[in-house]
This record gives sequence, structure tokens and C-alpha cells, in this order.
Amino acid sequence: MIAVDPRPFEWAEDLGHDADLISRARAAEEATEEARARVRRIAQANQVKVLRTFLEVGWSEGHFFGSTGYGYHDSGREALDDTVARIFGAQAAAVRWNFVSGTHALSALLFGALRPGDTLVSVTGPPYDTLKPVLFDATGSLKEWGVDFEVVPLSADGTPDVEASVAAVSRARVKMVYVQRSRGYDWRPSLDLEAMAALIARLKTARPDLAVLVDNCYGEMVEPLEPTQIGADCMAGSLIKNLGGTLAPTGGYLAGRADLVGAAISHATAPGICGAQGATLGMTRTLAQGLFLSPMIVGQALEGAIWASALLESLDYQVSPRPDEPRTDIIQAIRLGDARKLRAFCRGVQSAGPIDARAVPQPVMNPGYRDPIVMAGGSFIAGSSMELSADGPLRAPFAAYLQGGISYVHVQMGVLAAVRAMREEDSR
Repeated sequence: MIAVDPRPFEWAEDLGHDADLISRARAAEEATEEARARVRRIAQANQVKVLRTFLEVGWSEGHFFGSTGYGYHDSGREALDDTVARIFGAQAAAVRWNFVSGTHALSALLFGALRPGDTLVSVTGPPYDTLKPVLFDATGSLKEWGVDFEVVPLSADGTPDVEASVAAVSRARVKMVYVQRSRGYDWRPSLDLEAMAALIARLKTARPDLAVLVDNCYGEMVEPLEPTQIGADCMAGSLIKNLGGTLAPTGGYLAGRADLVGAAISHATAPGICGAQGATLGMTRTLAQGLFLSPMIVGQALEGAIWASALLESLDYQVSPRPDEPRTDIIQAIRLGDARKLRAFCRGVQSAGPIDARAVPQPVMNPGYRDPIVMAGGSFIAGSSMELSADGPLRAPFAAYLQGGISYVHVQMGVLAAVRAMREEDSR
């Protein structure tokens, strides 16, 4: 038998990357070994937790038969909801393929819980672009329905202003607090669970009746615990991000207190129907398998993000998080400072995708966004943020937001292609 033992980054040589970049890539891998090992340990712990939960629920082939029509008594739908609730330490969960996005799932929670005259307060600054129309900036918004919305600005270091948040929720009309875990398209740190737990504890001390909603997009399976295990009352996210494990073709989830999840599903379906209906159309197998794979897929993406942070920092780009900083979501931000470089970065990532590699990302106005967005995602699932992707709004500081990656090496391939594309842009 012929032994094959390729040198580190030999594949990068084969792809024509120059010696300096390959040297930096190798150095970044060596420098981040400890941080990446920590990610692997968390991924392993989360994988064990997920498998043990599948065994507790008692999954069988019969759960995958699916349903049509009204979807009454769909055992697969019930098992999937039960599994996610247990994994997240929540009273209830609802995992549905027909949530069109994480924003849709969040909207269901908001409209289910809030009533005219209530006030919602964001304690993590302005929310992500796509949630603003739900709150106040579109026909049918919460504002139009009589729900007020207030924002507590972040502190100078980009973290929540705890004292200002406590003051803001002390008024009787404030019924719910919104917490965004990830950075979105803002140049600020994402909110780690230790800081989130301290914030929630302070808010609950001031207002024990307060409901805390967490936008958990990009954060699932990154840390050993989830927001519902450290004090949040409910949370929501997208299945074409972390929790779908790159297999879910669409969908979203809710988890938290049973009354809040029930009210959200009642709004998403109809009062009286709640979660008792909803045909699964044979999707349960894919959603369950994606959930099972999600801890390891998230781990691979995080290893790639840490390595990318080190490489790009060595090239004098400002990165957030830095290579040695803790991670609470899968997003790696790179400040490029130039619209041309942002487009080139995305063009390079696109060129390393298994699907539509020859496509050239163009800035477009997407529903819910206030600026043109350039998006790269040569993915099997259109728009998947868990497969390798990069995007950013065409506004200062012209940052690229890199996320996902089914495998660590695919992230490396995409980032090296992005660096080469930026260098080619500079040479023009």
C-alpha cells in the first residue's frame, strides 16, 4: 500500500496560492490550535447531549413517515418539538419547516405575547435590519397594532448598558425585553451567555414578571448552554443556520415557556389550532438529521472562523472576534474599509462554493434591509448561513461577515480565495 501523507496546505499550493499566503495560513493554524481544541471539546459535549436526548425521546423509523392535510397526530412533529425543548432545557418548542426565516419565528413570538398598549424594549441596541419592519417600519407592524418599541443604546464598548436597561424596564407598560445574541451587521461584540445571564438576572430582579426574548440566530450549539438555560423566557432562530446542520432546506424554531411558545404558534396558525396541526410532508427525517449533525457542523465552522481571524489579522485587517477571544456565535467580522474589497471578498468566497461557483455576487436591495447587500453563498441550500457564506451591507465600515462552513478545510479554501480576489482587486 502506498502511504499518502500530504504536507499541511499542500492543496493550497496546488490551487496556485503564493508562498507568503501559504506560510501565513500555516502559521495561523499553528497559532490557533489551542482555541480550536476548545471548540472541539464543546462540540463533543453538545454532540453527546444531542444523542442522549434522541435516545430519551425514543426516536424510531416510524417518526419519519410524515403527514399531509391537517397533520393531526403527527408523531414525528411531536418528537422533534420534544427533542429541541429538552436539548434547550425549555418547557416547550416548535420546530416548523414553514417558518420562512428566523425573523418569521421571532415575529410569531412577538405577536403572540404582546398586545396593544404593551411596550417592547431592546436592551442590545437597534435590532437586526430584517426585524425593524416587524417592529415599526411596515404595514402590519407591532407599532401599527399599538405596541410601543424602545431601544436602550449599547455602552461605548458595544456591550449592554445594564443600569440603563434596568431603568427602561421599570415602567409598568414594559412587558417584554428583546435581546439579540449576535452582532448582526453592527461592528460590536456578540453577547456571550455569561454576560447575558448577568443582564437577565438584573432585569428579572427589577421586574420579575418581565418576559425576555432572545434572538438566538447564529448562536445555537456554540456554547455548552443556550439562553433558555440561563434565564431567558423564550428564543427563536432559523433552521438554515446552526440548528439545521446544513441539511434543513428551510424553517425555523421556537423554544421557551410553554405559554409563550403556545401563543406564538397560535398566532402563526390560528387560535384554537396552535400546534395540533401542521403537515410535515416527509420533512421530519431531514430536520431531525440536521439537528443531530448540528454540534459537529457548528464546531467545524467555528474552527474555520478562528483560523480565518488569525490569518486576516496577520494581513493587517481588523477582525472581530480576534483569534483568542471567546465565541458565542459563528460570525467572523472583517473590517475591509472599502466597497471594492467587500465585493472582492464575497466574490472569492463564492468562487470556492460547490454550487454556482462561477456566479459573481452583486449588491442588491433585499426585503427588510436598508442598504444594498452583497452576498456570497455557493451553497446546496439557497441562502444557508451554516454552509460557507459571506455577506455585508454596502455601508461603512464595509465589513464582511463570514459564517458557516460544513468543514474546516472548506472555510480555509474560501478565505484564501477571498484574499486572492482582494489582492487582484488591489492590483487593478
